[in-house]
This record gives sequence, structure tokens and C-alpha cells, in this order.
Amino acid sequence: MLVAPSILSANFGKIDEEIKAICEAGCDLIHVDVMDGHFVPNMTIGPVVVKSVAKAATKPLDVHLMVENNTFFVDLFAPLKPEYISFHIESEKHPHRLIQKIKALGIKPAIVLNPHTTVETIEYLLEDLDMVLLMSVNPGFGGQKFISSVVEKAQKLKELINKRNPNCLIQVDGGVNDKNIHELKDAGVDVVVAGSYVFGSNSYSKAIKSLQI
Repeated sequence: MLVAPSILSANFGKIDEEIKAICEAGCDLIHVDVMDGHFVPNMTIGPVVVKSVAKAATKPLDVHLMVENNTFFVDLFAPLKPEYISFHIESEKHPHRLIQKIKALGIKPAIVLNPHTTVETIEYLLEDLDMVLLMSVNPGFGGQKFISSVVEKAQKLKELINKRNPNCLIQVDGGVNDKNIHELKDAGVDVVVAGSYVFGSNSYSKAIKSLQI
């Protein structure tokens, strides 16, 4: 299991130290939540802050767009060369076109599904994706309770992926901890995002390792 701590839960007063700490603690990716205050009722960080995150990081960035104007934000963050850029299927009229744009920029494209969105909505996009992110909370805020139905959803998605694109990863974001990590692993999940579980712990290293099963 790969672990991507979400910097949404980090202490932004010492963000460089936080980024270095999670990298030294053994994280696999650094999850960056970008919110515009329109698609979700919250606003977070722009490319200026993420640029300093990228400088401090020794692990790849995983940029999660929770925005309405996806193309604008892809252009904004692409120069930082993240490993992944993910966007919500609910906010994009032309997902296939945007996937190709992200690929052309040398970045791995991923699509995000909100808790209510069925996996069938992206069946015919899977061949072009490197990852699918399943939200296990409603997007917009950290520290929410895990929505357990995502386990069944991950199982269904894994079946589709096995048929369409076995190399596509499954990521889960929201309320992940050492209590639910085993059922997520059993459901076929490859990557987990963990915010408050990591940054709220006494030991980033122990928290991250408890998820790398």
C-alpha cells in the first residue's frame, strides 16, 4: 500500500519542515488538495505555496483538483511537474479531452469520484487513466468520518480495472486509518491518502508505516 499524506492537515506555519518530515518518515507521495471555493465550500492553496512544497519535497506530488475550471488549474499546476493530477468527473464536461491534455504535459492523469458517483461513469475512460481516486468522505474538509460503502465501491472498480486497464491504480481519500486499512487493501486499493491520521499523530513514521501493509 502506498501512502500519500495530505498537506491539508499540515501546519502551514512551518510547511517546509512538515514536508521534509513526512518525506523522511517514508511517505510515497505528497497529496496536495486544491480547492476553489466553488466546486467545494472551502479554499486552499495556489501554485506559489505548492512551489515551495515541491522544493522541500523529496517525494512526488499528487495534485487533487477540487475545482470547477479544471483546464485553468491544470495549466496553473503543470509547471510544477507533479506525478499525478486528478480532477473530479462531476465537474468536467469533456473528461477525455482533459485526460489527453494532462498526458501531453508529461503528467499521469487521474479521475476522482465523489461518494455518490458510481464507478460505471468512468468505465470507458479507464484505458487512458493511471489512477482513480475514490472519495471516502465528502470533499472540502479534512478530518471527516470514513464512509464505509467505499470498500464495496473499490471492489467494483477493481473488477472494471481488471477488464479495461490492469495498470490503473485505485486511491482512496478520507478518514483512512489503521482500523480500515486492511479492508481497503483486501478490496484492491493501491494508494491511500491520510491527512489528520498522519499529521495528528505523535510519530509521522509510525503512522505512515501502519498504513504501508
